[in-house]
Amino acid sequence: MVYDLAIIGGGPAGLMAAARATELGAKVIIIEKNKRAGKKLLLSGGGRCNFTNNIIDAKLMAATYVPNKQFLISALSKFGVEETINYFENKGIKTKIEARGRVFPKSDQALDVLNTLLKTIDLQGGEIKNDKNVIRIENNKQTIKKVILADGEEIIAKNYLLASGGKSYPATGSDGEAYAWLKKMGHKIITPRPALVALNIKEKIIRDLEGLSLPNIELILYENEKKLSELQGDIIFTARGISGPAALNISQFIDLNSGNKYRIELNCFPDRSTQDLSLDLQNKFHSGHKLFKTILENITSAKFTSILISLLKININRQANSITKEEKNQLITLLTKFPLTINGLGSFDQAMVTAGGVDLKEIDPKTMRSKIISNLYFAGEIIDLTGPTGGFNLQLCWSTGYVAGESSVDKNIHS
Repeated sequence: MVYDLAIIGGGPAGLMAAARATELGAKVIIIEKNKRAGKKLLLSGGGRCNFTNNIIDAKLMAATYVPNKQFLISALSKFGVEETINYFENKGIKTKIEARGRVFPKSDQALDVLNTLLKTIDLQGGEIKNDKNVIRIENNKQTIKKVILADGEEIIAKNYLLASGGKSYPATGSDGEAYAWLKKMGHKIITPRPALVALNIKEKIIRDLEGLSLPNIELILYENEKKLSELQGDIIFTARGISGPAALNISQFIDLNSGNKYRIELNCFPDRSTQDLSLDLQNKFHSGHKLFKTILENITSAKFTSILISLLKININRQANSITKEEKNQLITLLTKFPLTINGLGSFDQAMVTAGGVDLKEIDPKTMRSKIISNLYFAGEIIDLTGPTGGFNLQLCWSTGYVAGESSVDKNIHS
């Protein structure tokens, strides 16, 4: 049989592409290396499936992705957040919106989302080959001829879609093997690296902060002393560094393969001016006879206070009203520009997604078609595009999968 579309990878992007292509009447086959498709989807949102974020405007949504804030505009304009929510609701999945715009199924079950896609593909005649490994893609110059499986089976199609993911969570089948196939076909691969992952910190002081959570902190990232990014959110200190939403989100801007040096500054009071903070501290220090330590614990935490006092070299029993102007200014600097050096990131095993992948310059954003291979399309995490936590990376899969599935079929079914 010659299929209209052969999809390598049965994750969210591949499944959405298959659903759309079969809806248009295409003969579609998905080649999935796991015993069942959608393994990584089931882990999304802690099993609850945070499947998008409620930013309806395509341009605003596209601007949340790196490294190219324009690339997704076309795909999101065709199948964006509103279309995604309607798509699943029309298939019986009621949805809800939680904090920070995160959208979940009301059932809190990722399995419901997966089963909806699998049922859609099956009812429309799509085929899924589970537990099958691709070992080779054969191409003749600018056209793929067939895909060879480990058991010797050959899959022949008019068009092919790579939706095999990146290298994060390799236990789910995302091992990055497709990068080697693409390099042989002439595609440029931006070196993959872990993203949405914890930051490893050089300073030993970090060990004394393990377990401490700080809400609504501003992280300012510097690359070779040049400000690279800044964002607000919650953080938690670990034995090796910093995790939590803000740390995970800022990790996508860090490329340690570049050889550049990275550091961050923590601002514990991002919504207050330095002048306002200075005046507030001055009033607190001269209101009664309180210990400096007690006042600090009231505005931060006991664990963080001990670190601050140590760095300021102030006696733990010092009276607050004895703090000098210079010491107060040093304290304000630590509270708003607490410096930490990044000396590593968590591994691909720990990363939520992969940064890097197929160079966006070699992909048509309107169709997700390769500019190198005439009958090859891409969708999902395999491309060099990453969004923050909160449903953005699944939306990347839905939008690119839908567009790739539709684009790959147009010239086949209606030719």
